[in-house]
Amino acid sequence: MVGNKGISIWFFIGTLLLIYGVVITAANIYELAAPSMDRVVVLKEINFGIWWGILLVIIGLIYFVSFRPWKKKQ
Repeated sequence: MVGNKGISIWFFIGTLLLIYGVVITAANIYELAAPSMDRVVVLKEINFGIWWGILLVIIGLIYFVSFRPWKKKQ
């Protein structure tokens, strides 16, 4: 009989969301600091990429912490 010890898929999804969020946020902060003159983006002042990256980081952290495999069971 195999034990009930396994890693939830949601832990991996949270890890991926966290990594993607950090990368998207960092890339868009870099773009904000060193803007590209190649193209004109409508509503660029909203900085949607930064907000999207922060949202992914928050959701990723929630999943990462909620489904971590080393959590103490009560």
